[in-house]
Amino acid sequence: MKTLTTVVAAATLVAGAAQAETLVMQSIYPSSLPLLGDSGVRLTEQVSKLTGGELEIEFNEPGAIVGGNEMWDAISTGAVDAGWYSPGFAQGIIPSAAIFTAVPFGPDVREYTAWWYEGGGKEIWADITKPYNIHTELCTILVPEASGWFAKEINTPSDLDGVKMRIFGLGASVMQKLGVEAQSMPVADTLTGLRLGTIDAAEVSFPLIDKAVSMNDYASNYYFPGWHQQTSLITFIINQDAWDGLSDQQRFSIETACAANVAYTSAEGEAKQLQPLADLEAAGVTVHKWNDEMMAAFRGAWNDVVTEQSAADPDFKRAWESLSNFRADFAKWSDLAYLK
Repeated sequence: MKTLTTVVAAATLVAGAAQAETLVMQSIYPSSLPLLGDSGVRLTEQVSKLTGGELEIEFNEPGAIVGGNEMWDAISTGAVDAGWYSPGFAQGIIPSAAIFTAVPFGPDVREYTAWWYEGGGKEIWADITKPYNIHTELCTILVPEASGWFAKEINTPSDLDGVKMRIFGLGASVMQKLGVEAQSMPVADTLTGLRLGTIDAAEVSFPLIDKAVSMNDYASNYYFPGWHQQTSLITFIINQDAWDGLSDQQRFSIETACAANVAYTSAEGEAKQLQPLADLEAAGVTVHKWNDEMMAAFRGAWNDVVTEQSAADPDFKRAWESLSNFRADFAKWSDLAYLK
């Protein structure tokens, strides 16, 4: 015979199960990648704990549901609930998207997060993406990347002519100006391209990740600084209808978990680069710093790209002007406040 306590406990379990919700999320980055992928897994764990299991986010690896280039449309239509994503991958649909991931010669972690949260960046992105029915939360921030891996040394701009290279976002447009056959693709596709020989150079990330994916198996010349990605943003994106259907507490839990992730990854990224860099050098990798001629070429090509894209797309122009104006003001504060 069932006791009243047993009946009540069973009813409570059934009610709790009925209230639980699951968001299906696909990642653009493999979960095995430090910072890029595993921070998305951390988000799912944080949200589950913060909501007492009432909201679960199901992490799916790249390509598990749709191809990487199809993710934006799939989330826009609601075919997939959510994504672990960098807005720059939507650059083919939204020309201004790359400004909200990484900007050549762009802001550091302090400037970028300040612009996103307090300088109008988040609001501009929300306005640009409103027609696509997607809500965005900044959820991870990354330290500077390496500039890339090359089979041969690059000493003058002419050495880049004809190089087939994976490079992300606005950096790809700059490299095209310098004769590179630039391609933007997800990390998993990049490694496949290198193995198959469809590309012969690539930038992927910083030493922690480049060592994890064995980039030194494909090239031995490793260039810094990453002028194309001094900081990179990773976001949690979700179909707007799915976001609106969550409770206030569930939305707050995602916002809180993402803010915690931003703080954690900014620290982790800074702390974990030196040992993998030393390991790569011990394995025979030659670490280079771009010479002045190359840096001038990159900057000159970037100036051309930003002028052209600002003229071609009003949203690009307003996002670029917002970020540039914020950085000019920030420089005044930085010069006063920080030791050089």
